Amino acid sequence: MTHAPVPPQRRANAKRMRKALTEAELKLWNELRAHRLMGLGFRRQVPVAGFIVDFACPHHRLIVEIDGSQHAREPNAEYDDARTRRLEADHWTVLRFWNDDVLRDIDNVCLHILTILGKHRS
Repeated sequence: MTHAPVPPQRRANAKRMRKALTEAELKLWNELRAHRLMGLGFRRQVPVAGFIVDFACPHHRLIVEIDGSQHAREPNAEYDDARTRRLEADHWTVLRFWNDDVLRDIDNVCLHILTILGKHRS
């Protein structure tokens, strides 16, 4: 997969964000890192299409976003919708989970990720 150039400031922001994961992001990262979820290769806080996404599985063009309650309110919800449409236009599948879902039911979050990937493979 070819990579678009990433401006230095965006790269620095992604690096900073990798060091400051939320509790929910850290919990999911512990399930995804080092190919722990069925051998899938995920990256965290990675620049994609001009955005920094929480988690990306480039091989399957899958993005996983973990959202706090602020994402339910405008203008954040509108921005997230536009961002998702932009990523989907680049043939990425975007999954969004609430922080609470990850913190309370990580097994079903992981199962949902695998289910979506299974549908895309067939």
